[in-house]
Amino acid sequence: MKIDDIDAYVAVIRAQSLQQAAQTLGLTQPAITRRLQNFEEALGIELLDRNTRPLKATATGRVVYEQCRVIQRELDVLRGLVANDSPPVGALRLGVAQTIADIALPDAMRELRTAYPELQARASSGWGSQLLQRVEAGELDAAAILLPANKTFAEPLAARSLGRVKLAVVAPHGALKKRAHTLAECQAIGWVLNPDGCGFREGLQRALTGLGLTLRLNMETLGTELQLQLVADGNGLGLVPLPLLQTSRYAVALDVVTVSDFKPLIDIWLVHPRVLGKLHQPVERFGASVERQFKSTRLQSQAA
Repeated sequence: MKIDDIDAYVAVIRAQSLQQAAQTLGLTQPAITRRLQNFEEALGIELLDRNTRPLKATATGRVVYEQCRVIQRELDVLRGLVANDSPPVGALRLGVAQTIADIALPDAMRELRTAYPELQARASSGWGSQLLQRVEAGELDAAAILLPANKTFAEPLAARSLGRVKLAVVAPHGALKKRAHTLAECQAIGWVLNPDGCGFREGLQRALTGLGLTLRLNMETLGTELQLQLVADGNGLGLVPLPLLQTSRYAVALDVVTVSDFKPLIDIWLVHPRVLGKLHQPVERFGASVERQFKSTRLQSQAA
């Protein structure tokens, strides 16, 4: 039984396709097929239901897959233990929530390039839950994401909070009386929010469900600046990170609404596998840069 055969099997189960698994590992499809056959022969059992499309594991194959993931994680630990002190090279795959990217990504990437000129840092954005899944699947080396403060993470992952972000409910300037409003009163006006999958929107939906209310969505669109413009134009209320509101060109056209029964807070999390080998220092530097920039943004807003 070879490690390459285990890697091939894991790749096929993840991709549910021989062709996509081959592309992921940089192999030909016949090579992937041979490795699968070798693995099945070594175990003496069929692991895939070849009559289904897309490909799926048999019941036993699913158990074998989970054990293969354990083996891969232990090998990562072993590789990390023997990693030498040479500078990190190759690719560093980062996931960054869009809100974090808007504030901190350019400076963080610039700092990585300066500190590790031989390292190719690549970043992709997405919703926090999606990026977390990609870290768990081994598709990303680390991710800076926005998730609730009480979030728990799977055992193979390490996670630490880089800080807390306050979310602000915003309305057109002068549209609401300057007093505390309830979430039910806000709901009657309606919302301009990110598409489904956004952690901010999910938190609002949970709060509304707890009150027996259903989200009234007036408009959904990507992009904080566009949302704030739409709110300023009277299309509903918005829910945005306070640091982005304070730097927005539309801030003067908006009021922050005090909501008595909704106090949204969210943490910035740096998440990565427990063992990163040579990538540990670059990932920590990236996290420190994000943390520093959010802290600077908070201090600037307090001074203003």
